[in-house]
Amino acid sequence: MLLRLPESVSEAQECIAEGAVPIGGATLVWAGWQRDGFPEQAMSLRNLPEANVIARGALGSAVVLNRIDERVPEVLHQAAATVGTGAVRRTATVGGNLVGSTLRCLLPAALVLDARATVLDRDGVYETDLAEVMAKHHLLLSLHWREPLASSYRKLPGEAGGPPPFVVAAAVHTDDDGLERLQVAVRDGYEVLAGSARCGAGAEEAIDGLRDSAIGTLCSAGRDAVRQHVTDLLARPGGGVR
Repeated sequence: MLLRLPESVSEAQECIAEGAVPIGGATLVWAGWQRDGFPEQAMSLRNLPEANVIARGALGSAVVLNRIDERVPEVLHQAAATVGTGAVRRTATVGGNLVGSTLRCLLPAALVLDARATVLDRDGVYETDLAEVMAKHHLLLSLHWREPLASSYRKLPGEAGGPPPFVVAAAVHTDDDGLERLQVAVRDGYEVLAGSARCGAGAEEAIDGLRDSAIGTLCSAGRDAVRQHVTDLLARPGGGVR
């Protein structure tokens, strides 16, 4: 197998055109290749500057999870810190977790940030939403978002060998009209659900508003976890309650 390491977007496009398979940190694909056979060419974005950014409002797809720190919102930092073991976090990448994983641990955090994705295909670079990235398995270059007022993330304890632990992520934003809005996303099993509600009057207003969203379809235990998480976030200084 030939591993290609493009250093520019044009080189990455050339790799795509010639059939190179993106591998991220290879934590998810290696076992499958050992079983089914290795591709002739693979491509890593670890030398591509656009895929390695860590900055206010931006995170590259080739960034390994243990490099994600306080430069990004708390919800995204915490989500990355709870993925797998330290050994996994030193290898697994943002793009691999979002696009190549069935667990998609970072997806709830990215959703509550209203993150947009910059992707690359044979025709060039363009921006799209996360739903399209998940559905079409695009080659992700980076995520971009507008900074929230506050955010937080919680992964509930799970059973060994059981379903993935329940995850809840939340962020408070100021809309263009100056009103505060709460975004919530959960991972329930392998399904990710999201909802939004006004929150300027406090947690009860936000929780009531979430009942008409996909969050309202959760079981009682899931709704209780969301209620507690939202209450804790909005009770913080600057958490969204004026």
